[in-house]
Amino acid sequence: MNILFIGDIVGSPGRMAINKLLPGIKKEHEVDFVIANAENASGGSGITSKVAEDLFASGVDVLTSGDHIWKKSEIFQLINQEKRILRPLNYPQGAPGRGANVFKAANGVKVGVVNVNGRVFMDALECPFKTAFKACEELAGETKIIIVDVHAEATSEKIALGWYLDGKASAVLGTHTHIQTADEKILPKGTAYITDVGMSGPYDSVIGRKVEDVLTRFLSSIPVKFNVAENNIQLHGAFVQIDEETGSARSILRIQKKLLDGPCAF
Repeated sequence: MNILFIGDIVGSPGRMAINKLLPGIKKEHEVDFVIANAENASGGSGITSKVAEDLFASGVDVLTSGDHIWKKSEIFQLINQEKRILRPLNYPQGAPGRGANVFKAANGVKVGVVNVNGRVFMDALECPFKTAFKACEELAGETKIIIVDVHAEATSEKIALGWYLDGKASAVLGTHTHIQTADEKILPKGTAYITDVGMSGPYDSVIGRKVEDVLTRFLSSIPVKFNVAENNIQLHGAFVQIDEETGSARSILRIQKKLLDGPCAF
């Protein structure tokens, strides 16, 4: 089973990267199932129904998210209707949508996907460790292949969750910080892990936003609108091969594909 997990999609440049690069990556790696974190896909913050439709049409099977999931008002209705969009599972009971589900890949194999938010330097939600562990146990009744998106700020929290779910999940893949890390590995009990899969969007930027906007904020401490940057568009993610019989990961490979260096034409 070949699964591609794409890092945080940022605005129009990120969506362009998916549209132009994903078909080739799927063919090159014989990808069976695609997951992408899309909480920044619409204007750099949030998800709209139109953006979700475009990403599904481009070849993404499931959209995960994070702390920006509620930025667009239409998401409150959309996330209850569209089962392929997940919000962090550890929001309090009663929150719209769902944070875990089982999906069927193109090859007919079932894939469980879990989405949780971290709590260190982020909003205080339910415990991501206990929440993710319980979800993995429940999904294991339907499939051995379970992918966990841990959307978190602190490296230590992500790594700790990877070890905690080792043997329970096929892969624990980090998102949120937008900078791809070089620590991909298979943990002792068969779980693939990487602290952050990176970002899909403009890399001549500060995590997807225009450099001058962010520098103004740092230098002046005055609130400034962070506009989405445009140059050096890339798609980053992780490719994981999983044993369908055991659910254990066989390998994990960082993906970095460049679309173009100059400004994108929207």
